[in-house]
Amino acid sequence: MTTETLTGRLTIFQGHQRLLQADRLTVLRYLQNHDELHPGGSPTPLWVFDDLSGLRLDLNWRSELAPTSPPTPSDGAEPAPVTPAAAPMEPASHGRAARAVGRPKLGVVSREVTLLPRHWEWLNRQPGGASAALRRLIDDARNAHAEKDSQRAATEATYQFMQAMAGDLPGFDEACRALFAHKQSAFLLQTQAWPDDVQAYLHQLSRPIWPV
Repeated sequence: MTTETLTGRLTIFQGHQRLLQADRLTVLRYLQNHDELHPGGSPTPLWVFDDLSGLRLDLNWRSELAPTSPPTPSDGAEPAPVTPAAAPMEPASHGRAARAVGRPKLGVVSREVTLLPRHWEWLNRQPGGASAALRRLIDDARNAHAEKDSQRAATEATYQFMQAMAGDLPGFDEACRALFAHKQSAFLLQTQAWPDDVQAYLHQLSRPIWPV
């Protein structure tokens, strides 16, 4: 597993009870311990949810926690010696450091963009050229719509969890309508009789939706 994979926060539910909220590695070890204590399976399975997307995840701790060790030689055979590769010869620089050819690496990704001629004409007139102008436009749009994007993502995450966990609870349809209408009081009213841990997790997921 990469470091990026381990940084996401996950939550484990068993039925309507929240058992753990932690990073991915801690959750995987919890699942491993649970399965070892219940080799035949528990009556109520454990469900894992992504705290960012609200999606239910199907984690396999056996594959993700499998040790990664280098292969060992069999039959007592000695490993073949590693011969260091010869260093490539550097071209003569005539006393000056060699200069790399091409653009500096900025971590950018090249993809095709289809625009009308008038769009290309405008972009080409901008400081830094078309690529730099497009990056500035995207950054400006992200900053301008950050709050709406956050609300949209939180609404979708809340609905994903509700659909998996609360579909059979009373007031589900009414709560969904209140959620997508961004009516906080109606949403709280329809979910107030739901189990405490389910309510608490819904409040966590939906926090960016409601006005402060």
